[in-house]
Amino acid sequence: MVQDKTVSARIWNICLIVLMVVISFSSLAPVIHTIAVSFSNMSAAAGGFVTFWPVGFNIESYRKIIDDPYFFNSFFVSIKRVLIGGSLNFILTILIAYPLSRSRKEFKARHYYMWFILFNMLFSGGVIPLYLVVKSLGMFNTIWALVLPGAVPVFNVILLMNFFRNLPKELSEAGLMDGAGPWFMLFKVFLPLSLPAMATVTLFSVVNHWNSFFDGMIFMRSVENYPLQTYIQQLVVQLAPEMMDSTNVDLVAKMSDKTLNAAKIMVSMLPILLVYPFLQRYFIHGIMLGSVKE
Repeated sequence: MVQDKTVSARIWNICLIVLMVVISFSSLAPVIHTIAVSFSNMSAAAGGFVTFWPVGFNIESYRKIIDDPYFFNSFFVSIKRVLIGGSLNFILTILIAYPLSRSRKEFKARHYYMWFILFNMLFSGGVIPLYLVVKSLGMFNTIWALVLPGAVPVFNVILLMNFFRNLPKELSEAGLMDGAGPWFMLFKVFLPLSLPAMATVTLFSVVNHWNSFFDGMIFMRSVENYPLQTYIQQLVVQLAPEMMDSTNVDLVAKMSDKTLNAAKIMVSMLPILLVYPFLQRYFIHGIMLGSVKE
């Protein structure tokens, strides 16, 4: 490839680099600021003196979260939710997307199922009917109340279905001529070729389950069953008068709602930040190829 060496081209390239640096910094600045606030003391955070570097460095906010007896319990509830819910989403998404990706000649009822799925993506029953259904099924205070209502992520189904439809039709025709059945074609041909799309829908499911907190609030009746996001949302620093004694005055001076909330955000972000780099290389490719057709 021949590059343009003119002065105007070089100036344009420099402007693009500067623009990308500004955009990157704008994206990272809130995260850096949150980290700095979480490690700062109460007065600096409350006074708005913290920018991108901690003021009065301390780790009392993180110590407060970790020392809480319910923290790790909620953490493992969220891990269990991600594993069970993500696996359920993954299996059901594949089993629904593959038959819907077939032509009407191969699957005559495809049109009706497709309209049904699209209707459910656009309209939902609402929170109150969902609450009543979960209550009638006796799922309160169980992990199933967190994973079953969203077991079929419709957007993921459509994304993976379109990815399957973009694969060459000659693959299906060759398999049919060789006597391969639909299960063989799905597991031996389509899934190995769909790693970008599967990584994309898996990332969507993991992030959704990890970040969800509202369903934990309405379906869980005890703190022991809260997922991490619900627990963090409910966690509040209460600077009660009994804390203002000679032994706790240092802790009160170092920690506030603002610093604790920043620590909560960082703790909740960390697992996703660790998972995302492994799936990122598939993400853009998968979502582009899966968003072309109906």
